[in-house]
Amino acid sequence: MADGEVLAGCLAQAGFQLAASESEADVLIYNTCAVKGPTENRIIDALKRAPKGKKLVVAGCLPIISFERLLHEVRFDGAVGPAVGKGIVDVVSHVLAGEKVVELAGLDAKPKLDLPRVKSNPVISVVPVNYGCLGSCTYCCVVFARGHLRSYSIKEVAERVQCDFAAGAREFWVTSQDTACYGRDLGSNLAELLEALGGLAGDFKVRVGMMTPNMVTDMQNQLIESFRSDKVFKFLHLPVQSGDDETLKRMRRFYTALEFKEIVDAFRKVFPDLTLATDIIVGFPGETAEAFEKTLKLLEEVKPDVVNVSKFFARPKTTAAKMQDGLVELGEIKRRSTIAAKLAKRISLERNKRWVGWVGEALVDEKGKVEGSWVGRNFAYKPIVIKSTDCLMDKTVRVKIVEASATYLKGAIAEL
Repeated sequence: MADGEVLAGCLAQAGFQLAASESEADVLIYNTCAVKGPTENRIIDALKRAPKGKKLVVAGCLPIISFERLLHEVRFDGAVGPAVGKGIVDVVSHVLAGEKVVELAGLDAKPKLDLPRVKSNPVISVVPVNYGCLGSCTYCCVVFARGHLRSYSIKEVAERVQCDFAAGAREFWVTSQDTACYGRDLGSNLAELLEALGGLAGDFKVRVGMMTPNMVTDMQNQLIESFRSDKVFKFLHLPVQSGDDETLKRMRRFYTALEFKEIVDAFRKVFPDLTLATDIIVGFPGETAEAFEKTLKLLEEVKPDVVNVSKFFARPKTTAAKMQDGLVELGEIKRRSTIAAKLAKRISLERNKRWVGWVGEALVDEKGKVEGSWVGRNFAYKPIVIKSTDCLMDKTVRVKIVEASATYLKGAIAEL
């Protein structure tokens, strides 16, 4: 999202007009992801359906991760990697001049944080704090597209937050491939960054993005302290991926299921109402029936509020794609995914029911799917759907939770 906002902003600043629809456009730019097989398939299908007679530029991770496939299956005029920043202006200019452009180098670069953006939501500012990561997960292809860790300084991030706050943003998403890696290339860390943001003037909230568990351990106490700030949502996205230690080793995840639980326990001890999000992969090569049961057991014990369940798909150039022993059949992967998703939904509903009757403040940061509905977030980043004929966007409202579903809470405006 952050990269897409910058692409649009740089083009608009250069004098290009952003079209309201595909039919009006001269050039179509698809900012792509290829982290999972199904995602890649959907994007390739979308690219094939792009209106003929339009210039087509494919940006983002897909051109680097699956360039051969792109070349064979899609008619395109330009291909560039992720986070090209102002470089998109030259690419589009050359494409409009009739040239074919392929620029997939520059994995060591990172665009300036003060580049122009066309924001997709006026209330939310998506702030990339670093590009790349320090991981070497055997299933991950994003490392080939995003490269090694490159962090922005605390000063750069703080200035960006102050600037966007002055322009009307009230919610900041601190984001990267792994926020727990932040600053390690600069002799700093995520906790120090959050302490600095917590010390800035203004009424705003910070949502911290995904953290790999083993990157949290050495700064755990300091990180928990930084989360005490009223400005930081009590929201922790800590992907465990498996509840089986042998599977974690094969995934090259440098922690155990117990260490994951210990981090969660430490956070929940200080923030009992913390929203915990995690990810699991089912059907990884070598995942036995017993290993899968351990993952289910872990979910039952830890009871995360949100679980992103992914079926294993081998990705290009990864170590996992070469693993031949212990392959799990596709039908069994689907079965495990269904079981895990069903369990996750039941746990989410249980967790959400605890909020019924709660009264407190919520910052409204998006329109609801139904006319006259709005979505606000409370201190634990819980999505609360509120019905109102008034425009509540960007307002902090006092609500009472009246109903719970597995994915959101229903709230009513509460009397003071």
